[in-house]
Amino acid sequence: MSDDLDGLREETLAALRGAQDHAAWDAVRVGTLGKSGRLTLLLKELGRMDPETRRQRGQALNRLRDELTAAVERRGEEIAAAALDARLHAERVDVTMPPPQTESGLLHPIMRTIDEMTAIFGAMGFSVAEGPDIESQWHNFSALNTPDHHPARTEHDTFYLPPAVESGPERVLRTQTSGVQIRTMLTREPPFRIIAPGRTYRADHDATHSPMFHQCEGLVIEKGVTLGHLKGCLIEFLRAFFGKPQLPVRFRASYFPFTEPSMEVDIGWSRQTGEIGGGMDWLEVLGSGMVHPRVLANCGLDPAEWQGFAFGMGIERLTMLKHGIPDLRSFYESDLRWLRHYGFPALSAVSLAEGV
Repeated sequence: MSDDLDGLREETLAALRGAQDHAAWDAVRVGTLGKSGRLTLLLKELGRMDPETRRQRGQALNRLRDELTAAVERRGEEIAAAALDARLHAERVDVTMPPPQTESGLLHPIMRTIDEMTAIFGAMGFSVAEGPDIESQWHNFSALNTPDHHPARTEHDTFYLPPAVESGPERVLRTQTSGVQIRTMLTREPPFRIIAPGRTYRADHDATHSPMFHQCEGLVIEKGVTLGHLKGCLIEFLRAFFGKPQLPVRFRASYFPFTEPSMEVDIGWSRQTGEIGGGMDWLEVLGSGMVHPRVLANCGLDPAEWQGFAFGMGIERLTMLKHGIPDLRSFYESDLRWLRHYGFPALSAVSLAEGV
């Protein structure tokens, strides 16, 4: 009777040696040790034997089962290790090789312009400040010396929101990022220089206006600041941004409730060709002025001690001028063809990168 067990052992071990993958190994395991396996069937026959024969036969079968179980497990581990080695070899990546040439993401022109503004003003000592998109009327209008009858406060120009709490003040979607200037003056000790790029909202929509758009405002509060500092700062920014060292820049007297004196800033432009810096025409690009003494006082700063200047510009407007984009609405249509044409590589450097 031992001959059949020896034959089963040799056949099983030979089959295990010949198994080269998991499927072949599993077939050997099931055929020998499974519920209907050859060794299992031999164990089931013990019940029909006399006690002495059953005792001897059972001991032999148990020894064989332990031996074959260990052999099956050992061979299973060898096959799994070989499969892992083969997979690692097949999926090996040479990190010194250049990546495959696949289509990569692009940076939206608005984000590129914000990066460029941050770099240029950063090189002048400005830091970036942020604030909430939902502002109180005081931060958005009153603190900026904007009277109650000003057109900007009418409902057809401004998005009004209900109070955050019952009987609380009415809120607005900020019409400008000037609220960031107010919050900075209230929370920081001067001197400081900040720019505040971000989203703003106004009830307007056409080829050159959008109900949601981006602005970048700047504020400098220091002692002894003059109109000459304001002009020098903006001239250097515009020439660096448009990449034209000799770009003509003109300042015109204007009116803003939060600055005095106030000035519109124009750049040289050709109405016929659209060339920046060419021709004999002028194009308005931003507003500026010296911070109004009432605004300083509203924020707890003594106008006799501190002076400052502020400016604001539309990010979409400057982007359209620099890159020749004809329609503002294209910025928000999520057209990948448009982005492939006007977008920028995400890792491309901007001018004056040390300012970022």
